Amino acid sequence: MTPAVSHRKRVALAGNPNTGKTSLFNRLTGLHLKVGNYPGITVECVLGDLRLSGREAAEALDVPGTYSLSARSREEQIAIQAIAGLHPLERPDLVLVVADSTQLARNLYLVLQIIEIDLPVVVALNMIDMLEERGLTIDEAAMQREMGVSVVSVSARTGQGIDRLRQEIAAVLAQPQRGRPGPRWIPGDAALIEDVGAVAESLPETWHRGEPLRRDALALWALLSLEEEDDELRGIPPGVREAVVDRRERAHGTGRRIGDEIIAGRYGWIDEHVPRFLRQSGEARTTLTDRVDRVLLHPTLGFVTFLLAMGLLFQSLFSWADPAIGLVERVFGALKGWVEGALPAAWYADLLANGIIEGVGSVLVFLPQILLLFFFIGVMEDSGYMARVAFLMDRIMRAIGLHGRAFVPMLSGFACAIPAIMATRTMERRRDRMLTMMVVPLMTCSARLPVYTVIIAALFPPDRLFGFLPVQGLLMVGMYLFSTLVALVAAAVLGRVAFPGPRVPLILEMPPYRMPYVGSVLRMMWQRSKLFVTQAGTVILVCTIGMWLLLSFPRSSEVETAHDALRAEAAAASLSDEALEKREAEIDARQAQAHLYQSFGGRLGRALEPVIEPLGFDWKIGVGLIGAFAAREVFISTMGVVYGLGEEVDEEPVGLRERLRTESRADGRRVYTPLVGLSLMIFFALAAQCMSTLAVIRRETSSWRWPAFLFAYMTGLAWVTSFGVFQVGRLLGF
Repeated sequence: MTPAVSHRKRVALAGNPNTGKTSLFNRLTGLHLKVGNYPGITVECVLGDLRLSGREAAEALDVPGTYSLSARSREEQIAIQAIAGLHPLERPDLVLVVADSTQLARNLYLVLQIIEIDLPVVVALNMIDMLEERGLTIDEAAMQREMGVSVVSVSARTGQGIDRLRQEIAAVLAQPQRGRPGPRWIPGDAALIEDVGAVAESLPETWHRGEPLRRDALALWALLSLEEEDDELRGIPPGVREAVVDRRERAHGTGRRIGDEIIAGRYGWIDEHVPRFLRQSGEARTTLTDRVDRVLLHPTLGFVTFLLAMGLLFQSLFSWADPAIGLVERVFGALKGWVEGALPAAWYADLLANGIIEGVGSVLVFLPQILLLFFFIGVMEDSGYMARVAFLMDRIMRAIGLHGRAFVPMLSGFACAIPAIMATRTMERRRDRMLTMMVVPLMTCSARLPVYTVIIAALFPPDRLFGFLPVQGLLMVGMYLFSTLVALVAAAVLGRVAFPGPRVPLILEMPPYRMPYVGSVLRMMWQRSKLFVTQAGTVILVCTIGMWLLLSFPRSSEVETAHDALRAEAAAASLSDEALEKREAEIDARQAQAHLYQSFGGRLGRALEPVIEPLGFDWKIGVGLIGAFAAREVFISTMGVVYGLGEEVDEEPVGLRERLRTESRADGRRVYTPLVGLSLMIFFALAAQCMSTLAVIRRETSSWRWPAFLFAYMTGLAWVTSFGVFQVGRLLGF
């Protein structure tokens, strides 16, 4: 969704990450939100109705959190575009800067940059209640006098100061000069002034509109942002880049570093003025945050606590969501059964039951996990713990080219890749989000478990290694460890080959701990689930119907006639009701097997046999792999149909296990050996056998290019690894 041009006043909310900006945005807008993407990029754009007084309202735009307006990536460029009103975004009538009052010096850097752009500004000093707990207060009058902008102390958590903030926003919108900045930092060094002037002359007129203060501010932005030749910034005129390079080379020749001079100048102003703003109102004391951080940031205790927290998250996605998932499955199962009973046996009834209803069910079945995952992420973000998680894991993740924030999505991939991919939105850089999305599907999700369970139970004896280690349990643990190792190696390789780029250090502001704002967490859960159902869900539904068509057509009238005759014979025989029901179930299963054999999916499975035979697979496994593309666990029911066992294997796969164990070729050799089972599990561990995952990546990247890349590299990796395991195993005599 591109932010539309509005005739109403627009207020842009800007601020550092972890300042409570989103909570304040929700306080000011309530439930009147619209969520989409900024033009040309998958970064959330949230617009809301900001209620001021009476019927008066303005449009609020939640700008992505940023520590400064300096930009290296396309996502960071959004902040300067939204605040300065650069194409394609319109210029705001007011910028509401949300600053963490407990980290005033750090937050004032962004405030200074925004003031330099010469727009009406209101500064909301958030978390004022927590500052007072530390025995400190802020002299608002001094800040307003020194910075020339309106300053209001608020607490988004408790609602303190919100009404006064609304009044101040309305007053500045009515009289823009009231919010125009007065005193500000300006470069004092003659050489730096010359640099700014040279770059300012290269800026296009549409950027600064002839306003000298705005022009100089954007020149400072260019000198800080256009440091790297391989940055991701778009829409930068070549003349601006050339001017920046020229000034940097001149400065370097005289031993100057322009970026350091600008940053040092701003912080010099901040260090000089902050002591005038803060007042000691009581005795300084150790805060709750300081005491808790002694544990949570401890090298040992912090990591143990983190593992417990992740275990709770993992358990919730595995077990706590299961009742809700089961309820969704039962509801759609009952609806499917009702349709099958109410409509005559025909292709349109099958389409409605097994295509559309199954497709909608396959979308909604993910919602419990998505809601739980984003509930925990919201709680961790709002409470301040997520910053500690990123800090703890950064040292490990940095070794593979990512930073600490990537760990939570990767870990939640053990439950399901769908919400895990959506969780990458907590990462600021596009490169890091893309890299994490490309490796999350390698983590062993819960959909792989039924496949592993059936194969291990069917092909590996329940022996014990060294007399006490269960072989089957070790294999299951081994598959989890294998997937984790492959994901980490893949991240290291792809980070250097497919997603090269400078390693950006993790910059974190450790916010004080606070109670999560329930309204903010619930709204975030609602927004994420709505986006999933309306956007990714439509693609999943289409793909599900496509898989139904592939495995259901063409229909053979000869097969129908032959099996109708068998049913007539069974009905004419003197069988008990139980025996007749069993016989009819056998006939239905054989009919489904015959239809599947002649379907496009069956033909494709036979066509695939030369490709998968080196992995130890036959055409029947090929059909199972095609069915598993809808969802990995569908492999079990598809194989049940292939072997004429019916779809009841979903509930009790004992019959399928026995069939896999005893299936033999014409020459008497077993089709499924432990080596074939291991090769098949490895293929499932690595292949992109999940159209839902591909659909969500398509939605997150706004392109089919990356789902295609994921499918190609994962399937290729799966084939090569399974080929190696099977062929080496054969050479070793297994």
